[in-house]
Amino acid sequence: MNFENLNLIQPLLNAVNKKGYLNPTPIQEKAIPTILQGKDIFGCAQTGTGKTAAFALPILQLLETEKDRNQRRAVRALILAPTRELVAQISEEFNTYSKGLDIRLVTIYGGISQNAQTQALQKGVDIIVAAPGRLLDLMNQGYVHLDKVEYLVLDEADRMLDMGFINDIRKITAKLPSKRQTMLFSATAPDEIRKLAASLLHNPVQLNLSPDTMPPILVSQSVYHVKKENKKFLLTHVLQNESVKNVLVFTRTKHGADKVVKDLIKNGIKAQAIHGNKSQSARDKALKDFKNRTIRVLVATDVASRGIDVDKLSHVINYEIPEQAETYVHRIGRTGRAGETGSALSFCSSDEKAYLKNIHKLIRRNIDVVTSHPFAINAVFSTTFS
Repeated sequence: MNFENLNLIQPLLNAVNKKGYLNPTPIQEKAIPTILQGKDIFGCAQTGTGKTAAFALPILQLLETEKDRNQRRAVRALILAPTRELVAQISEEFNTYSKGLDIRLVTIYGGISQNAQTQALQKGVDIIVAAPGRLLDLMNQGYVHLDKVEYLVLDEADRMLDMGFINDIRKITAKLPSKRQTMLFSATAPDEIRKLAASLLHNPVQLNLSPDTMPPILVSQSVYHVKKENKKFLLTHVLQNESVKNVLVFTRTKHGADKVVKDLIKNGIKAQAIHGNKSQSARDKALKDFKNRTIRVLVATDVASRGIDVDKLSHVINYEIPEQAETYVHRIGRTGRAGETGSALSFCSSDEKAYLKNIHKLIRRNIDVVTSHPFAINAVFSTTFS
């Protein structure tokens, strides 16, 4: 299967070829024809599976080929995502694929002045990619009208619910035409997501391509048992290994992320943090510096990490074990993308052993324990699966 088999128009094929993509991923292979047929989708897929292109390519094709050239531009496609980083990433992909098409897009999120966004809206746009909070604010100010929307995408729907956006989503979707095509994508499918899908989707095609309990197969996993107070020393020790070319380090809290960066800088290691308390310009700079290898280490909280997509990311380090086992799978899915291999290291202190045990149960395997490090403690245990 190649992209030519998906009946995409030539400008989109040219854009895909320029990106160096040879064959569609499983979710692209399933979703693109389904969306082109006008069907709703409920997709459950891990990060790093090519999900954005799976909905961006067909939506762009439908907008381009079904355009009424005599009518004034109106918002015909709305894509909602939970974080500024993810909104920016989705917009970047749409802009890349739409080169050669007569399509206008505006990116809407908070943390920056709304002036550039409102000016773009007033000129007329075809696509809005937005975070719910700022979008609803601009709707209330009268800058955004959604009565012509034909295509709605909710990306990372589970994270939007986790972040408390459910009421905003309901207020936004209430302003959309009832006759539309809706696509909902989520890394997990708890009851709350299924209820949301049932209220928004009409006879959807379900695409369950990546079980959310299974880590990427090209990611090697290991755990280091260590005292909490020694984690900062262990991190510096690990980073002395030249094979750790670039690493995304996860903490549970914003304060924890800043503390890790401070400790690394003290040891002469360039690092920056990315989390909700940082200004948008600071977050953008940190992500840019990380992508262009100006810094080797980016420290992030789980919420801020949604939308971080870095080519050839060699390592993910769980400086703190996540409380939710599913979060572990999402974290390590940042590496081992697009056929590349990757490594996921987890630092586990005694108070985190219960979290690690839940991860073992979720992924139905024990993670390899590394004992050959200077800060090892005798904390090895196993889990028996039924």
